[in-house]
Amino acid sequence: MDKFIVNIIHRPEMVPEYSATVTGQGKEEDIGDKALLTESLDIFKTQQRLAHENGLKVTIQMTYASLFNDEAVEIAKHDHEEFGDEIGLSLLGLPCEEFRNKYKTKDFCIWMFSMEDKKAIVNDVFEKFHDRFGFYPESTSSYYMDADLINYIKATYPTVKCAVATCWEEGPKAYHTCNNSWYTLFDGGPWAPWIPSKQNTHAPAANEAEDSGIVAIPHLSRDLIACYDGNGSNFGTHPQNVLRGMIYDTKTWEYPYLYNLIDQYRSLEKYNNGYSYNMMFVGPGWMNKMGRWEQPYELLLKSYTDGCAYYGKLKKEGKLIDMTMSEFADYYREKKGVTKEKRYTEPECALWRDILYGSDKQLFWYCDPFMRACVNMDQGGAIVDLRPYAAKLEWPVGIGTKHVQDASYPFLIQEKYRAGYFTHYAGEGTVRSAKLSYKGEEVDLCLCPTHAHFSQEGRTRILTLDPVTIEFNGLTVKLQTKEYFEEGSSNIKIERNILEMSDPNAEVTLDEYMVACYGTTEYPEDMTSVVLKCEGAEEKKIALDDIGVKAEFGVDTEYEGIEELKPVEGQFSEEESSVETSVVTIDENGVAEAQDNIAEALEVVSADRMNTVSTYGNASDAKSGNVVVALDPGHDANDAGAQGYGLREEDLTSVSYTHLTLPTIA
Repeated sequence: MDKFIVNIIHRPEMVPEYSATVTGQGKEEDIGDKALLTESLDIFKTQQRLAHENGLKVTIQMTYASLFNDEAVEIAKHDHEEFGDEIGLSLLGLPCEEFRNKYKTKDFCIWMFSMEDKKAIVNDVFEKFHDRFGFYPESTSSYYMDADLINYIKATYPTVKCAVATCWEEGPKAYHTCNNSWYTLFDGGPWAPWIPSKQNTHAPAANEAEDSGIVAIPHLSRDLIACYDGNGSNFGTHPQNVLRGMIYDTKTWEYPYLYNLIDQYRSLEKYNNGYSYNMMFVGPGWMNKMGRWEQPYELLLKSYTDGCAYYGKLKKEGKLIDMTMSEFADYYREKKGVTKEKRYTEPECALWRDILYGSDKQLFWYCDPFMRACVNMDQGGAIVDLRPYAAKLEWPVGIGTKHVQDASYPFLIQEKYRAGYFTHYAGEGTVRSAKLSYKGEEVDLCLCPTHAHFSQEGRTRILTLDPVTIEFNGLTVKLQTKEYFEEGSSNIKIERNILEMSDPNAEVTLDEYMVACYGTTEYPEDMTSVVLKCEGAEEKKIALDDIGVKAEFGVDTEYEGIEELKPVEGQFSEEESSVETSVVTIDENGVAEAQDNIAEALEVVSADRMNTVSTYGNASDAKSGNVVVALDPGHDANDAGAQGYGLREEDLTSVSYTHLTLPTIA
């Protein structure tokens, strides 16, 4: 039987998850405010009641603060015995009075503490849990848990088998929308459950040696188009998130989007061998009666009531199985073949359609231990997101680490941060696609929207795109694309087939291209160690450093020797000054000599065995055996360049330089 699994997760906060100054109209924060704490516990009771009335089991994630509250502890014990709820331990809700007194901070982001403090906090929280319940938890949670933290928890408290370990795609886009929280940089991980590697939480384990020992689940099940395109905090199976995103009828208080989102997650079993997963994780802070959000409390309560009722309806109809977090961890390992076969390579796949705006847009997502990739059918099947997991980049975060708050797994392609095809200028944003050319005309497949169909042959997932028709002047071409994702190989195979041409004898060129950039935000990282590799009949690698190619660029930077790059006075006639390029060799004494072309200049240098340098170079350049080529940016003393709006090219570019070092020509 196909299985649709749901985890319902609640946590009794007992401290204001969101500062009391928000709900208290500017009053001084009082984390011990009895009214606030009473309300928090009341909301938790309400959530528990709604789940149980609909026949749903819950995983109760006890916060550190709630462990000091006798009533919260007794509720958890009762519901464990009465309804089969699991009692787990959250690493959220830390900053109660006891925590603040010891750690001298209001921060709740455990992933941003030093590793020393992370260990101390884990020990405090887990031991307090054991004091109250007499056992250690089998599940834990946070908004993010880095690999070092997970490894420590598993080694110290081996009972833990499941953890909420990340928020899907809450990276730099958070700044662009309503969430300006600088601690939510969690891009690049799976959207569905996975087994995190010991090296990097976001990168799934490829084998038993990499297995961290837990099953990770994301914080909420998100809309795989809306959260990719925009703010992840608005589009997920979290009823209050849906309200915050204003995705409801303000007159009727109805929100079909919530049910459609749950149903689309149900449909993912078609792409995952009969299995799909969903979760709802809502803290009491989201149902605050003092006006936590723009909506009235009555609507907040209604949305959560209706959400639980829908899950309950699906369970009664035999379309859903509710599990606790630890139960799901056992099921997941069994379902994925990890328990018996030691198989770690089965991917998660999702062919996602737009349910928010009702467009025809489709995204295909693929994730396995070697990569995460996204294919955009609106851009002709271009790959618009690519995270190579094969390297399992170690990425510690927190105080004392290189990244501190940036937990995102680096991308090679990410159209939202590095300008996809349709932004900035065509073809230069990070994307993987193809271009067709005919008699000087060129068409990029990114301009050819299509639809996709999913199939599977053995362990290869196949994406078959509907054919697209390309119109050239005098020629019509019908082309179809297939993309093959080979499980466990880290390979993506792209097949292009020309089905029809109005002129069968016409010659059409197909240019496959990829524009990539390493980074986690809008800004690129150091790429000096990048290696380009082409495989075929003859394999060839090009490492820029290995061949001595070094490019340096400077803007608004004066450099010594610019005068010597100008033509020698009187050397050229007025007529000759219209020539677009001038080639000059400059010896080590600064003596310039005009050459007819670059080839002649290189021959002169080679023949004389001189180490020719511009005066921008230094003494070490002259002894290196290299040729230093200096490129003037298009004007000289005789040609000021373009002018307009009171600006002159020579003024704007004369202080720029390009310095290119090449190997000596033998």
